[in-house]
Amino acid sequence: MTGIFHITSGDIAGQSLSKAGLPGEVFVWHDILYDGPRQPGWPDENGLNARALFLEEYTAGGLAKDLILETFHDQYHRLAQAASYDRIVLWFDACLFDQSMLAHILMCLSRKKIRNVELLCVDSFPGIEPFHGLGQLQPEQLASLYDCRRSVSNEQFEFAALVDKAFAARDIALLSELSKMDAPSLPWIPAAVARWIEEQPDAITGLGRLEHLALEAIRSGCRTPDNIFRSVALADTPPQYWGDTTLWAKINDLADRVPPLVKIEGPGDRLPQWESSVPLANFSIRALGPWSVSNSKETGLNNRLPC
Repeated sequence: MTGIFHITSGDIAGQSLSKAGLPGEVFVWHDILYDGPRQPGWPDENGLNARALFLEEYTAGGLAKDLILETFHDQYHRLAQAASYDRIVLWFDACLFDQSMLAHILMCLSRKKIRNVELLCVDSFPGIEPFHGLGQLQPEQLASLYDCRRSVSNEQFEFAALVDKAFAARDIALLSELSKMDAPSLPWIPAAVARWIEEQPDAITGLGRLEHLALEAIRSGCRTPDNIFRSVALADTPPQYWGDTTLWAKINDLADRVPPLVKIEGPGDRLPQWESSVPLANFSIRALGPWSVSNSKETGLNNRLPC
């Protein structure tokens, strides 16, 4: 097999990249590498099973474990066979979701002694404000970035393995150290790791940043999932690592707490997190009980706009 193998995250980015007119094959990687159980290094079958079960639960059954496991097997098989390509081009952006995935893929390629790898990491694009990721770009805009790719250095491969180990082990001390690094070989890692740290439960409320933002939007009068999404997106700072599936999971978690912080009303007591025959417009969310925002300046809640 010869040619170019493009790897990216997100189906929207993958679809646009496929239409960009660039030579080669486009492959979209699926996983949430900053969360859930996994061991450092190339995953074994037990590790893949554990992650498939986690993602089935994470999507409230919207994705079945068997389908997830089949996807995983295909992904790692394709990665192991990537040495047969003349060149591998990685397309990622600067958010937590992409940076944790980038570190993992670089670690996996290095384990298989595959080093003919080039990287395109995008943290901005002219005329797009705020910029959150590659999914915002049109095919011709993606094509215009192609000449900006750079070969991945040995130092970057080694650093990626360290980052992947930190995420896999959820090593707070190492992640804290990574978040404070100056001029690392993968320069987008510190900010992405810092966001991961912000998502850990704080000592006062037990909520992470995204949960804080969602609850504040609901308490301010946003009732429908769409309105909550818009309010949280306006309050958050770029690049946003999350999409609707992640936000619905956070709202479901708020409803599942003891005592619950929100009440989900509608066809079910949880928001569907994947493809569903039940329209999200049929759901309404309201806040329960007293709750106060601590450190609102640090969490960015003062930037929230009305629903």
